[in-house]
Amino acid sequence: MDTDTVRSPAADDTAGRRREQRGWYFYDWACSVYSTTVVTVFLGPYLTTVAEAAADADGFVHPLGVPVRAGSFFAYAVSLSVVVAVLVMPLVGAAADRTGRKKPLLAAAAYTGAAATAGMFFLDGDRYLLGGLLLVVANAAQSVAMMLYNSYLPQIAPPEERDAVSSRGWAFGYAAGALVLVANLVLYTGHDSFGVSEGMAVRICLASAGLWWGAFALIPLRRLRDRRTPAREAALPGFRQLAATVRDMRRHPLTLAFLVAYLVYNDGIQTVISQASVYGSKELGLGQSTLIVAVLLVQVLAVAGALLLGRLARRYGAKRTILGSLVAWTLTLAAGYFLPAGAPVWFFVLAAGIGLVLGGSQALSRSLFSHLVPPGKEAEYFSAYEISDRGLSWLGPLLFGLTYQLTGSYRDAILSLVGFFVLGFVLLARVPVRRAIADAGNPVPQRI
Repeated sequence: MDTDTVRSPAADDTAGRRREQRGWYFYDWACSVYSTTVVTVFLGPYLTTVAEAAADADGFVHPLGVPVRAGSFFAYAVSLSVVVAVLVMPLVGAAADRTGRKKPLLAAAAYTGAAATAGMFFLDGDRYLLGGLLLVVANAAQSVAMMLYNSYLPQIAPPEERDAVSSRGWAFGYAAGALVLVANLVLYTGHDSFGVSEGMAVRICLASAGLWWGAFALIPLRRLRDRRTPAREAALPGFRQLAATVRDMRRHPLTLAFLVAYLVYNDGIQTVISQASVYGSKELGLGQSTLIVAVLLVQVLAVAGALLLGRLARRYGAKRTILGSLVAWTLTLAAGYFLPAGAPVWFFVLAAGIGLVLGGSQALSRSLFSHLVPPGKEAEYFSAYEISDRGLSWLGPLLFGLTYQLTGSYRDAILSLVGFFVLGFVLLARVPVRRAIADAGNPVPQRI
């Protein structure tokens, strides 16, 4: 037998792991376009405009008879989507761990979100309630799918590879977001030459994100593999399952301490992502084309930022690198309060600052948390993580919406988010991550 053609089991395992990792990256490639095109760029200003078209003389809409300022409707819809996700994610996470069958659940969540996003094509006129409903379904489905997707990380990457693998995933996602935004920009700015109205161009951009999400989700669904786990008790409904997961976390208090810190600072990150275009459009008076270019800049720099912060983590450790990124977030957001209206150059500078820290802070948080998860409870724990990620991200948009409702100023609303980063820094700095990893029963990397 020709020994050169014989592959060792270790080589086969490495090749299989690399194949899964490449497939895993493609889910970020598939779904990040939703976050960029829909949540960050188009839906906030467009749904706000639709709500304003349906508003009464005082500027209020009345979903279910509740008076809501039209400018706050989008932020409240984002908050409601997270409440729905909180009810669903713990149940799905426990079922995934119990059965070991994550892929069917990932497929169901991904295609529910993709279908709701594609349905945004029909959002026109004064159909703000349709827009709110589709946003709630799509956001909640994305949260469930991301929880399942993230829970694969400990299974496809050994501890020493996780920072790099997680960072590459985020980089893939931001690269896809940038690519699709270029197409969005061409269509939006040249809509007349394409024979469509401005509103129709926005609706096509929204729907295209759903089609992209559904098409590229096929790649990870083909390459990722389910792993059978020992039978566990039946999943509990909604909040009861979340409460059971939190009770289990009490046996790992340092893991819970990290999750609380992440919950706080990531709430600020997610709110900036979802509300930045509303701030640029309604407070700074910037046009949609300017906002698209700014977000495109964020996407391009976020690819570089995710890879750069991944390298810094290998040298200085993930925790120190995340803390540094939180300082940068605080300074950038505080500077955003003073941006002059009608000055796109300074908005681009702010976007550049956000892009450099956005991908890295999220990627390293995900990989650091993967070290803190007890073996065999990946999906259950990542359901709690995703509640923090998208998560109690209802609190930031709610605070943003309430601040605007009370003050009528988006500047005050954006400034109200600084506290999330400051408090998150303090809480994370107090977590001894090496001891937390050991207490979770996992090997401690040389540098963390």
